[in-house]
Amino acid sequence: MLGFIYNFTFLAAQDGQSEGGFGAFYNTYLNYPGFEVWKFINLAFFVAIMIYLLKKPLSEAFKAKRETIRAELLKAEEEKQSALAQLTSTEEKLAALDSEKAAILKKAADEAIAEKTRLAQQTETDVKKMREQTDGEISRLSQQTRAQLRRFSAEESIRLAEEKLRSQINAENDAKLITSGIQAIGGLN
Repeated sequence: MLGFIYNFTFLAAQDGQSEGGFGAFYNTYLNYPGFEVWKFINLAFFVAIMIYLLKKPLSEAFKAKRETIRAELLKAEEEKQSALAQLTSTEEKLAALDSEKAAILKKAADEAIAEKTRLAQQTETDVKKMREQTDGEISRLSQQTRAQLRRFSAEESIRLAEEKLRSQINAENDAKLITSGIQAIGGLN
């Protein structure tokens, strides 16, 4: 269509008016080499028609893309808020871990002191029991030893007396003793 308009304009410019009027204006300003106005007019019509034809589908596509981007931005904001909440929670847990660690260490130290005290008391009690047992064992052994020493002393005394008597007794003394013993029991029957 623009070609028809161009050709019509070109033929009108050639109509006998070579030096003045529209032909001169056309050749001087509109048909300048590399700057043909008809190309720009053709481009303007093409762009206007494309805008008219593509305006509705493109505007729908742009609206849909805009909504998609808006939804993604909202989702990203929600995820950011969630991440910040999780970060805050994690930082609180870390802060709590430090205090919990200190509490556990203090509790462990207290338990160690209590266990040390308990073990010292138990050791003291065990030592006391062992001393009592040892003292009892020593007293029992000393009584046994005293009894054995008494028995030994008595046996030794008897043995020494017997030796002394044997050394003093001869056959004559032996006969006297036997006779007096028989008489003491009532004589011979």
